[in-house]
Amino acid sequence: MTITSFHPPRRTLMGPGPSDVNPRITEALSRPTIGHLDPEFIRMMDELKVLIQYAFKTENRLTLPISAPGSAGMEACFANLVDEGDKVIVCINGVFGGRMKENVERFGGVPIIVESEWGRAVDPASVEDALIQHPDAAILAFVHAETSTGALSDAEALCRLAKAHDCLTIVDSVTSLGGCELNIDQWGIDAVYSGSQKCLSCVPGLSPVSFSDAAIAKINGRKSKVKSWFLDMSLIMGYWGGEGKRAYHHTAPVNQLYALHEALCILQEEGLENAWERHALHHRALTAGLAAIGLEMLVPEKERLVQLNAVVIPDGVDDAAVRNQLLKDYNLEIGAGLGAFAGKVWRIGLMGYAANKSNVLSCLSALEAALLKQGYNFKAGESIKAANAIYA
Repeated sequence: MTITSFHPPRRTLMGPGPSDVNPRITEALSRPTIGHLDPEFIRMMDELKVLIQYAFKTENRLTLPISAPGSAGMEACFANLVDEGDKVIVCINGVFGGRMKENVERFGGVPIIVESEWGRAVDPASVEDALIQHPDAAILAFVHAETSTGALSDAEALCRLAKAHDCLTIVDSVTSLGGCELNIDQWGIDAVYSGSQKCLSCVPGLSPVSFSDAAIAKINGRKSKVKSWFLDMSLIMGYWGGEGKRAYHHTAPVNQLYALHEALCILQEEGLENAWERHALHHRALTAGLAAIGLEMLVPEKERLVQLNAVVIPDGVDDAAVRNQLLKDYNLEIGAGLGAFAGKVWRIGLMGYAANKSNVLSCLSALEAALLKQGYNFKAGESIKAANAIYA
C-alpha cells in the first residue's frame, strides 16, 4: 500500500474548537525553522510573553505558552499548585469542571465539589457556603467559560470570594481568552490556562498560562516535588524566565510558537475590547436568527457565552443527521452535545477568525435547509432576515 500526501477538505469550523485559522497564521507556520535557543527565537519568545500578558490583561512575570494543548495547561496549574492533602473547592457545571476534579485527585489533593446545574453559571452563593464550611481550603477552581454547555460564570465575583477566604484560584479560560472579558490582574486570578485553537484562531497545540506572585510563592513553598517533570514550572521558568542565560528544558515547537505570536499580533492590532465586541455582535445576530425559526438557547441570556452557543435540538429532529448534512453538503462543522447534553444540543462556535457575518449567515442558511429536510416546521428565510436586522 502506497500512502500519498494528506490533503484535508476545506471546512468552515463553527464547532467548539478548533476554530478557522487566519491565513496569516498558516503563513507564519511556514516560516523557516530555527533553533529553539537561537538569539532571534529568544527575542521572539520575549515578545510572545508580552503579547500573552496583553491578552490576559496581566503583568504576571510567569506568563508563557505551555508546549502542549489546553489540557496540559490545566494539568500544569494543578500539578504545580496542588500539594499532598490540599483541600481544593472545585466548581462543576459541565464536563470541564469534572476534569478539574480528576486533576485534584491525581495530584494528591482533596476535592470539595460545588455542583451547579449544567447549562447555568457557577452559583457564587454555593461557593461561599463551601468556603465557609471548609476554612482550610487552599484553592478554588472553576471554569470561566464552560465549553460543554455555553455557560459563562462570574469570574470576578468568584475570585473575590476566594480572596476573602485566603484561597488561591485556578481558572479555565480555554474558551474565554480573546472572546469575552477576561481580566487577570483586576479580578485577582492566581493561575489561569487557555488554548491556542479557540478565540485566538491559532492552530491547536499550545496553552497560554499565567501565574500570580502568590501562586509562585505556593510553588516555591511546596512540601513535595511537582509530580510532572515536563510541567514543573520551576524548571520551565529557567527556559522562559528571561533573566540571563536560558536553561534548556525541552525543544520548543518553534513554528507553532511563530503561529501563536502572529495570532496575538492580530489580536493586538484589532484591540482586545474590539475583539470582545465583535464576538458579541455576531452572537446577537446568530441568536436572533435562531429565535426567528423557533430554536431555543440552552443557557439563560445573562449567563451565555457569546463565542459558544448551545442550541436546543427540537423534538423529532435527528441530531447526527443534521450535523452530517451540514458537513457533507456545506463543508460546515458544528458541534454535538457533550455528557448529559449528547443528542440534546448543538454547539455552534463563533470564535476568532470564524466570528464574522458571512459565517453567521451561511450557518443559518445551511441549518434552515437541513431542518426543512427533517420536516421541522418554520417559515424559510426568517433566520436570515432576523440576523440581517441585527447587522443593520
